[in-house]
Amino acid sequence: MSLLRTLFWTSRPISWVNTAYPYGFAYLLSGGSWRDWVFWAGVVFFLVPYNLAMYGINDVFDHESDLLNPRKGGVEGALAERSSHRPTLGASALSCLPFLGMLLAAGGLWSGLALVVSMFAVVAYSAPPFRFKEVPFLDSITSATHFVGPAVVGALMLGESVPAAGWAALGAFVAWSMASHAFGSVQDIRADREAGIGSVGTVLGARGTVRVAVGLYLLAALLMLATPLPWTWLAVVPLVYVASIAPFAGLPDDRCEEAHAGWTRFLWLNYAAGAAVTITGIAQAS
Repeated sequence: MSLLRTLFWTSRPISWVNTAYPYGFAYLLSGGSWRDWVFWAGVVFFLVPYNLAMYGINDVFDHESDLLNPRKGGVEGALAERSSHRPTLGASALSCLPFLGMLLAAGGLWSGLALVVSMFAVVAYSAPPFRFKEVPFLDSITSATHFVGPAVVGALMLGESVPAAGWAALGAFVAWSMASHAFGSVQDIRADREAGIGSVGTVLGARGTVRVAVGLYLLAALLMLATPLPWTWLAVVPLVYVASIAPFAGLPDDRCEEAHAGWTRFLWLNYAAGAAVTITGIAQAS
């Protein structure tokens, strides 16, 4: 029970929906049905096993730096005992493999390639020898792949072509995800520097990183304007995130931890954003 509890918190339950929802929503938009077993196989996979792998690998290989980070030890990251590291990696692999086999068999070449890229990003972000999380700018791109990848898999699973408007929406999702990762790195600038870890935040500093995040959210809004109604209205969503993080645009590095208030707000804004996307999808279908 102790190990199960550790695995549960390691998988970041507050973030499960952030990967399962994009897959399921994209699958339905591409013409699939919620009655399809492929829909449920993908949703379950991206709900728990995918997150266990993504965050479990991160917690194992970031253990030393996490000890210096005051945010860790709760819903934003487990501080598991070293004795649980090997079981965590084993559980991550064992829980993912059956679903990967099913999804690769059910899909085609392009959905399979998207799935492989997504899983590579999950591993390469934290695990050596890649450690993309320590490569500034590549860290934000890889993090975006973690969340956009499931949507691309869902969109391609049935073998249907994605229209230009769909790619514009996916591009907006990429920009939004990169902005979110960049802003999330701000609160850890001092901890990362003390641990010798590079990131987009440690390179640009708090002010520069927040401003880049604002720019990427604005890009996401512009890309949504390239989609047809009613999707165009979702251009408002990234602007809400701009309003949320704009107060931190002048934050000095020695007060970077204050950005945590904005990050906490971000976690809850995601649910409101998801509701807006759902309502828009219902409006489009009706």
